[in-house]
Formats: sequence, C-alpha cells, structure tokens
Amino acid sequence: MPESAGASSVDHARIENAVREILAAVGEDPSREGLLETPARVARMYAELFKGLHEDPRVHLQKVFTEQYDEVVLVKDISFNSMCEHHLLPFMGHAHIGYIPSGKVLGLSKLARVVESVSKRPQVQERMTHQIADLMVEELNAKGVAVVVEAVHTCMTIRGVRKPNSKCITSAMKGLFRENASTRSEIMQLIYGDR
Repeated sequence: MPESAGASSVDHARIENAVREILAAVGEDPSREGLLETPARVARMYAELFKGLHEDPRVHLQKVFTEQYDEVVLVKDISFNSMCEHHLLPFMGHAHIGYIPSGKVLGLSKLARVVESVSKRPQVQERMTHQIADLMVEELNAKGVAVVVEAVHTCMTIRGVRKPNSKCITSAMKGLFRENASTRSEIMQLIYGDR
C-alpha cells in the first residue's frame, strides 16, 4: 500500500508501540488476534490524518489568474475532517470561503486544497478558521476575505457532555468584510440564504 504524502515523516514504529501501550493500559491484550494489526493500522491512519503537518498550504495559492473582477467569489460547503488537539478526536464539517479579488483570482479547487491541508493536523476550529483567512490575505492580497467554518466535534458528541446535535460555528472576516457591514451582510446572505 503506498504511503500518503508526509507519511515518511511519521515514525510508524513509535506510534505502533504507543498504541500497544494504550491497549494494555485500558485492560486489553495487544496480542489478541483482533488487535494484532491495530497498532499498524493506527500508525497509517495518523500518517493520513496528520499529513498537513508536512505540507505548506501556501503552495495551493501560488497559481492565480489575472482577472479584473471585484465582486464576491464564494465557495461554499467545502467538507473537511480534522482532529481536535485537546482529545485527539475528530471534528468534521464544512468551510465557506469568500473573497473579493484585487486583480487575481484562484482556481476554485485551490480553496478546497487549502482547507484540506490546514485541517489535516492537530487543530482547534478557531485557529483553523483564522489560518485559512490569513493565508488568503497574505497570498492573494484580496480586498476582503471571509471564512466561516461549521463543525461537529466528537469530543462533545460522544464523550463528556454528549450533546449530539451541537455545532460550532466560527468566522474570520478580513478587509472589506470586516470594515463594511453591508459587505459582511452580503457574504452571510450568500452563505446562509434564508436558513
């Protein structure tokens, strides 16, 4: 099986040893037939889930096209999965990214690639939201950037308070979206409509 990007930077043997220790610590037998290959599976999974640690999301924002378009560009419902750094449990949801170009536009798939790269590391949703927005401002010099992230956190739904219908929504507004209430209102209307 081919290793995913960044997998060579992950110490698989160390993860496997740690997983065996965790299994023993919770009262399981790591040598039991059903668990024999679990440490290796977990190591491969972590290499995949944390591949963003070994990527630079800026590379996805390098290819731009000159275009004199100065209205909102919005890509909605970019799905992602990430890992909460507090419990190492998944959180998943959608990112909505809007920007007002300043003479340069991106290929739309590049926004999804940025979300993928930033989400594939131990994260908190608030940081992830700002990282995406800051990257857009720095690399595109956009007149305005709006990032809204909605996610369900399994650290709240399957443990602790166990509130399965809860959702966290974070936003980062930069430039015109922060300075101008009508522009901010426009992007929120485009994202949510009558919802």
